[in-house]
Amino acid sequence: MIKPIREKWKGTMTDRERFNNQMHYKPIDRCFNMEFGYWDENFTTWDIFIDHNIKNNYEADIFFQFDTIKTVSGVDGLHPWFESKTIGEKDGKLIIQNGDGLIAEVPKDRHDTIPHFIKSAINSPEDWKRVKEERMRLDDPARVVDINKLKARFPDDRDYPLGVNCGSMIGKVRDMLTFEGLAYAIYDYPDMVEDMVETRCQLVELFLDQVLPHFQFDFASGWEDICFNHGPIVTLDFFKDVVTPRYKRISKKLRAHGIDLWYTDCDGDVRPILPYLMEGGINCLFPYEVNSCAHPGELLDEFGKDLRIMGGVDKMALGSGKVEIKKYLESLVPYVERGGYIPFCDHRCPPNVKTEDYLYYLDLKEKMFGL
Repeated sequence: MIKPIREKWKGTMTDRERFNNQMHYKPIDRCFNMEFGYWDENFTTWDIFIDHNIKNNYEADIFFQFDTIKTVSGVDGLHPWFESKTIGEKDGKLIIQNGDGLIAEVPKDRHDTIPHFIKSAINSPEDWKRVKEERMRLDDPARVVDINKLKARFPDDRDYPLGVNCGSMIGKVRDMLTFEGLAYAIYDYPDMVEDMVETRCQLVELFLDQVLPHFQFDFASGWEDICFNHGPIVTLDFFKDVVTPRYKRISKKLRAHGIDLWYTDCDGDVRPILPYLMEGGINCLFPYEVNSCAHPGELLDEFGKDLRIMGGVDKMALGSGKVEIKKYLESLVPYVERGGYIPFCDHRCPPNVKTEDYLYYLDLKEKMFGL
């Protein structure tokens, strides 16, 4: 049993009403209160988590009594996954195979870090054909959604916002090919890469066709982690010509069922691809990293009410102490007041943030945006 250490922010609206109003520039009782979570390391180093036996982000959300937001997902990717296993050891590091079929070097203690990928299971069109036939089948029984089970879990009279996950068109292709593998494959095997994107789109469409008629979703979500500090790892022409048309197909289905808010999780500098995301129907950025891109206000000023942002609280400010935290939150006030913007840490909160500073941040956020 998790015992919260904070009171839920007071309000006169349900979480669902508040979220929908805030993201559609309508009056709200207060700001929607959420966070994106924490590094795994935080749960073994932050005393506040250790002392209260909080072990994951799900438990942390309850612990801090954030507003509730949930998402429905389907089996729209690899199935079955590749076996996750340890293959061997080299130079003091473990050699593993992950669920995407990638061979990688990781630290022996498995602390949070970006793995060094050595090899992909897909190195040619022949490899892709085999993986597609074995693990990306449209007729896989696992892709059939149990609507009644979902209905029991997510009732129509819920008081929290519920989203539908629209998966990934290109981010998960990167996961299957590696960064370098995707960069080369776009030029060496362009037809193969486009078929990988098309296959993922078809799998998402299959899932959406099953669930959209049965739920009143409040938003759509997605994941496209393909941008870094100098922009996307794919060319703009590729993104515009191959990825955006698939977004448009998905967006058409969403809007036909009343869903006009669609965010995607893409780190790094999204500015080069943002016009093509928006053309495809994605109109919200999440969790919006600041340092690789810009202050969220810059894009909100540029695109006006056509764009929403969730996130965008600079994690570097959180790690720099109370003065910087206060200064940064003050810079967000006009955007929270305008609507279409929900502030929270611009990715998982890292362990270098002091717990006393993090609690100060939560207190200040409630004082500025919660009352």
